[in-house]
Amino acid sequence: MAGNRAEKMGARTGLAGTLDRLRYHEPSRQGVGLLLLPVCAWFAAPGEYRVLIGLLIAIAGQVWRIYAAGVIYKNKQLATTGAYSLVRHPLYLGNFLILGGFTLAGANVAVSVAVVLFLLFYYPAAIRYEDTKLEGIFADDWRAWSKNTPAVFPGRWRWVANKDAEWSARQSLSRNGELPISVYVLLCAGFLMQRAGLM
Repeated sequence: MAGNRAEKMGARTGLAGTLDRLRYHEPSRQGVGLLLLPVCAWFAAPGEYRVLIGLLIAIAGQVWRIYAAGVIYKNKQLATTGAYSLVRHPLYLGNFLILGGFTLAGANVAVSVAVVLFLLFYYPAAIRYEDTKLEGIFADDWRAWSKNTPAVFPGRWRWVANKDAEWSARQSLSRNGELPISVYVLLCAGFLMQRAGLM
């Protein structure tokens, strides 16, 4: 799968090709991203307000993911309203908020650098791949929608109420797997609070 992704995106040869295969390897991106949460927690510095603010940002990121995942039917229907009226990849925005919140809460310089390097290494490639794939599936519809819709961070508020699909808890929590991710985020949040001396 990772090889296929890299090949579809025109993987280079040699060292550059090896890096391409790593960058387009989705299980690695997801695994390292999940692993960074307990790493942030393990090295967390004390600081009650900073920890609480960081974890509130992280929880907001997961709530946003739950919302966005409840209206997406992957590769079957192009979502362009609700969360998808603000950004093309709202799940990635949720990931940024979760990791950013844990990084702020942990306040460890070395871990912060690792998180930034992780985001810079994996996410531009993931965004490029998803955009290329969706353009191939939805063609002109995708191009018309994406023209004025930023990739991950909203430029200005252009909220359009959900029209593509009604939000579904089953679609979000079960089919798109947000329930185990939510439990994991909450467990890591509790671990971080313990490490920071708040529990």
